[in-house]
Amino acid sequence: MQPQFFNVVNDELRSSSNIHRVTDPRTEEELWPCPIATTQDFEDAVAAAQEAFKTWSLTTVEERQALLVKLADVIRDNAEELASILMRETGKSKILADIDVQAGIAQALYYSQNALTDEVQHEDEHQKVVATHIPLGTVAAICPWNFPLILSNIKVVSALVTGNCVIVKPSPFTPYAVMKWAELSRGVLPPGVFQVLNAGADLGAAMTAHPGIAKISFTGTIAVGKKVLAACAPTLKKVTLELAGNNACVVCPDADLDRAVPAVASGGFFNAGQVCVASKRIYVHESIYDEFLERLVREVETNFAIQEDGQAPSVFGPLDNKAQYEVVKGIIEDCKSRGYNVVTGGQTDKVRPKGFWLPPTIVSRPSEDSRLVQEEQFGPVLPILSWSDEDDVIRRANLANAGLGASVYSSDLARAERIARRLETGSVWINQFERPNFAAYFGGIKDSGFGGEMGKQGLLSYCYTKCLHYPK
Repeated sequence: MQPQFFNVVNDELRSSSNIHRVTDPRTEEELWPCPIATTQDFEDAVAAAQEAFKTWSLTTVEERQALLVKLADVIRDNAEELASILMRETGKSKILADIDVQAGIAQALYYSQNALTDEVQHEDEHQKVVATHIPLGTVAAICPWNFPLILSNIKVVSALVTGNCVIVKPSPFTPYAVMKWAELSRGVLPPGVFQVLNAGADLGAAMTAHPGIAKISFTGTIAVGKKVLAACAPTLKKVTLELAGNNACVVCPDADLDRAVPAVASGGFFNAGQVCVASKRIYVHESIYDEFLERLVREVETNFAIQEDGQAPSVFGPLDNKAQYEVVKGIIEDCKSRGYNVVTGGQTDKVRPKGFWLPPTIVSRPSEDSRLVQEEQFGPVLPILSWSDEDDVIRRANLANAGLGASVYSSDLARAERIARRLETGSVWINQFERPNFAAYFGGIKDSGFGGEMGKQGLLSYCYTKCLHYPK
């Protein structure tokens, strides 16, 4: 039976005469009809959220946390259905789809045990000051396509545990699993608290302009993020932007290559490089460059080969959509036209008869001003660059458009920490590939973001902090 999908407004399932279909990235097969929300659907969703907020905002943290456990149960009870939908709309393998689903469960359970509480900010013989945290109102979550459930869920559970209502706009490239999750979750929360609307950029623009939306949480490109921030200014919305990261990886001369090489391969080619914190520029010390490159090529060719069968145990897949496929293809073609040394991969002419497939590609020592180095590729192609001077590699690593994540590999932890502290990024991973932790605040600096999410600190962007001053 063909699955059906709906916008969810005030716990009602809404169809639409206007639909679109997503293309399966593995096969280029058109998938199921998906209703596009109308302007009226959006207005109704905002009105429902504002009405629900009157009572939802008065619930206790403990009451909200108990409901997050139930939301996690919904995902767990429907894990196979959600994973199968994710496989089709994203092109993910079963392993990758399961990661998306299981992380959604884990995120909900994390905040069911961790939330903001009142704290005494000051106390002396004259007065006591207590900080408490109150919700903003209605949060609009504008979500990306690379990890649809993980990156929608973190916004939803953060909004809910802080007492907000939330309207989710999934990416039109991957709307299905998020819409099904919202549909299956009906009845857990009061109507109007958790809603989902599928549409394109016009809905995102409407969300940023609407006075009934108190906060925008957006994950996407730098260019769109800047537009979101500007559009929110007239209504003084709270804004969180998680934007692109052209992330550097620094491999020191004393790195344990048995550990570093597989980690760098995973950091660069997990989900075909379609990860916001993926390793995207690899700087290897010249004294170990040749050995590192040889071992990396062998590792990638062995463990990241194209597997057309989605059930195969692989964490490598196709590009999610035709637009991104063309971007990455263009970067590979630019490398070839400039005569750079493509040591593995590089094929761009219909690698498979169907699907948005590009092979894992490694380019040795491209120019520092090349597109591959200066732009975030967000796909399966890695530049491997060399360095000899620590100050120089840190300068090269600290691009203006690269402030989300980075990694450092060294057997000397003091050296690794020294380099990590000088890298201008929101997160740095030492002797491991980049993998955000639910308990750790996650945000970019420079062009890579505005504010952040995750961990207890991330919840502060979903509420106001009010100080109560008591006399002694």
